[in-house]
Amino acid sequence: MFIDVHAHAYRKSPVYGPKGGRKWVTPEMLLEFYDRHGIEKGVLMPLLGPEFYPPQPNEDILEAAERFPGRFIPFCNVHPYAMSYDPGAPLELLFEQYKEMGFKGVGEVTFNLPFFDPHMQNFFRAVEKCGLPLTFHLAHRLGGCYGVYDEPGLPGLAETLQKFPNLKMLGHSQTFWAEIGELDMVYDRAGYPEGKVKEGTVPKLMRRFPNLYGDLSAGSGANALMRDEEYAVKFLTEFQDRLCFGMDVCLEPTDANAKLAYFLIKLRDEKKISEEIFRKVAGENISKLLGL
Repeated sequence: MFIDVHAHAYRKSPVYGPKGGRKWVTPEMLLEFYDRHGIEKGVLMPLLGPEFYPPQPNEDILEAAERFPGRFIPFCNVHPYAMSYDPGAPLELLFEQYKEMGFKGVGEVTFNLPFFDPHMQNFFRAVEKCGLPLTFHLAHRLGGCYGVYDEPGLPGLAETLQKFPNLKMLGHSQTFWAEIGELDMVYDRAGYPEGKVKEGTVPKLMRRFPNLYGDLSAGSGANALMRDEEYAVKFLTEFQDRLCFGMDVCLEPTDANAKLAYFLIKLRDEKKISEEIFRKVAGENISKLLGL
């Protein structure tokens, strides 16, 4: 029924341990969770870069996809500083090799650099040249967090979408989804705004740029829809061809990770969205984007 557009899993737990005693998720744990909640398969992405946790090899992702055929779709990643810290480095040579190995996209891009940084612009250029879609985590500040930085109103994202029109970009994170509505406070960029949605930057960018997609994973994507059901129906209807269900499981999953799935089922069963819209968001959109 569902394809998870955003998943993580570790072959072995990294040295840096999670808080609260929960374990890092393994491929086996993730599949058991998928089977309980009707998730057919997931896009598996490495976590790369010092901004997050100890880097995870692309090869671990491919190994998981090969061990469990038909259940994981592998994404790869390369740091923008790769190949001699040169902002003109031919990163496409790396991406082309990964593409030949079977990787279907790039992400999760968590590098804490501005969109306008020449290394990031070269990174986007290389991914576009290889014809791979890209999932990015948007950050509200430089330092003390992870994700590509942009200012309120997302001018860096807008210029990047315009500059690379053939690069399909899947937006994700609190900072991205907070801007589904107008921001009442700067704090909203790092959190989970509540209440009715007064249309913000994200829907406006999606109208302007057909290469912008919505990764609805994590608490941020779920909150963007569930905070205002009436607006969620409008948003899902207007952008039904570019919104993708996801969960963003990193730690040992709980049933709360699947709340968006049941919200979408509820909207369908109550006939607030059509069966066609439900199918597109649940899995058809990402399947089409990745050529599955």
